Amino acid sequence: MSEFHVVFGTGPVGRSVAAELLSRGKQVRAVNRSGEGEIPDGAELVPGDATDRHFAREVCGGADVVYQCAAPPYDRWPEMFPRLQAGVVAGATAAGAKLVSMENVYMYGSSFGKPLTERRPTTATTRKGRVRTEMAETLLNAHKKGRVRVAIGRASDFFGPGVSLSAMGARVFGAALQGQAASVVGDISLPHTYSYVPDVARGLVILGERDEALGDVWHLPGPATVTTREFLTMVFSEAGHPTKIRRAGKTMLRFLGFFNPQVRELVEMMYQFEEPFVVDHSKFTDAFGDISTPLPEAVAATMDWYREQQATAAPPPPIVIEELDDADGEAREPEDVGSASESEVRRNGGPDLDQKSTE
Repeated sequence: MSEFHVVFGTGPVGRSVAAELLSRGKQVRAVNRSGEGEIPDGAELVPGDATDRHFAREVCGGADVVYQCAAPPYDRWPEMFPRLQAGVVAGATAAGAKLVSMENVYMYGSSFGKPLTERRPTTATTRKGRVRTEMAETLLNAHKKGRVRVAIGRASDFFGPGVSLSAMGARVFGAALQGQAASVVGDISLPHTYSYVPDVARGLVILGERDEALGDVWHLPGPATVTTREFLTMVFSEAGHPTKIRRAGKTMLRFLGFFNPQVRELVEMMYQFEEPFVVDHSKFTDAFGDISTPLPEAVAATMDWYREQQATAAPPPPIVIEELDDADGEAREPEDVGSASESEVRRNGGPDLDQKSTE
């Protein structure tokens, strides 16, 4: 009988983990709150509340590996995220299963211009960074005490098929496909690691397979890090349109945050886009091999997915902002598209920039 794996969360990462497991001949149960949403053919979908420990124990019964890929609403992390994780831990513990937890890199705080490694102290001062720090410490302590076997995988800002609510989601790929300006944040001349979801999923599955991964933190592999401007230029080239970029700063995000609490939560994380932000995954590569997808291939696959969605999904309206020059550095006249009015923000709910969500 094949191994039985339970995946909490059916967002881009959860779906990709399920697909990767199915491709390896595993039995897969996906769990989300609603019981709705697309999941890969062959996976079972079970609805339920992961914060309910009784439910979590029941849904994890018989599991060999449990994957925590779920996240609560971005503006409710402090009160909801620890409870969600505690439920998943209870389920994995009752089943005697390994637990592979998906995390971002908020707990490190500022990069101070240096690549982030797993050895870096967790010095975050932001509200969400402190939540992440406490949750990671809880998991590693549970492993040390023998309660549950844990491996943690971390990644930066997502892009890839199925990713829309991200700094490199619909406001970039969807906009580029239609020849519109991409809406971005921060200093685009700086290097920034963007994590490709299929690579993230493969990395998490490997952590679930390899016992030597247990009790440790691993930065998940991904394409080579380039500047955000270089990334955007590649996206527009793949779309077949000239590069057009609009940028939002803290002032605009603070304004939009009056109407959208999730946008308001982005402001404290802006530092990641205002300094070099490079995630070093050499520890994973040295231990398990390089599974990274080349960046041009990852961008092309993502654009192919957006092309498939084009008939039914348009990019969100632009928000901002500040007109930037073309990728070749030549200044140009701003397009007559304007910035979002207060009424437009209310109507559209503000930007879907990067919710850092893995649900």
